[in-house]
Amino acid sequence: MWESVALTLAGAAGNNVGKVLQKKGTHILPPLSFKLKVIRAYAFNRLWISGFLMDMCGAALMLTALSQAPVSVVQPIAGCGLAILCVFSHFYLKESMNGLDWVAITLAGVGTIGVGVGGEEQKVDKIPLFNIPWLVLSIVILFVLLNTWLHIYKRQRREQELTGPEVIEEIIYGLESGILFGISSVISKTGFVMSEMGFPKIVVPAAISCSVGCSAVGFVYQTRGLKHGRAIVVSTCTSVASIVSGVVAGMIALDEHLPTAPTGRFFLLLGWFFIITGVILLVSSTRIIARLPRSVQKFLKSNVERTHSIRRPSSARGKDPIPSTTIHASTLHLLTSPSKEKA
Repeated sequence: MWESVALTLAGAAGNNVGKVLQKKGTHILPPLSFKLKVIRAYAFNRLWISGFLMDMCGAALMLTALSQAPVSVVQPIAGCGLAILCVFSHFYLKESMNGLDWVAITLAGVGTIGVGVGGEEQKVDKIPLFNIPWLVLSIVILFVLLNTWLHIYKRQRREQELTGPEVIEEIIYGLESGILFGISSVISKTGFVMSEMGFPKIVVPAAISCSVGCSAVGFVYQTRGLKHGRAIVVSTCTSVASIVSGVVAGMIALDEHLPTAPTGRFFLLLGWFFIITGVILLVSSTRIIARLPRSVQKFLKSNVERTHSIRRPSSARGKDPIPSTTIHASTLHLLTSPSKEKA
């Protein structure tokens, strides 16, 4: 189990850090296209190619983890990729972090340990095929209801000429993208389970292909939410929905269950709670601090700012940070491929 936990953490770190490196590499690159000159420019850009390789290695590690452990263990731990990314951005991109960010990262780390302690290997003897159509139907109905709600909400906003944050739109797009990311993990796991049960080996690449397609659609929904919405709302809904949907779908489609031992069940549930709480705190820490008393705000920010100023070279003090290399920690994990971003 601990091997799967380590693989998941390494895979999540590779996915998230790889996207940041690709993001930084695209600042001096043209929009991605199939022109030979453009492809060559990307291929010879060390920063971009390093990020791309890390992203691919991360995906391979995540698939390896899914082949060894239940989705109910892998998917929540994958949510800790945001915490790893924030630490990376702090030391590599020189991003300042407040005290609440470190509390959130600590919670995510403790939650990961809890999942590792409480999780147990589960042998799937049979797939409840009767449950899969009901799961698919439930997801379709849920998406129809969410999109209907979104359509009605948009029409009301146009009629009333409302301005300001589109909260409902942010929540719906975040939920839809998170559900697709969670289902993507379950589809990959289903392919591995069916292969172990004696089905033709072709089911594994077929399941992985469907999983990639599901994730791609999830990125489309996520990008729509980020285009006009706030990253803090979209990212929170995406992260929580991906964890919850992955766990629930794994229990329904793969007959996964909670640990039989009371102690293991307690640590697993506590780990889920800490990870989800840590993710929510991490993406909303700035707003939470803004609502706290000024004395508390000063305490949470002073040490971070002092440490950040000491680390910064003297020649750089007093200057504005370079826009091309400064990315807010709460939005780093939402970066997609260059082609989608340029579009």
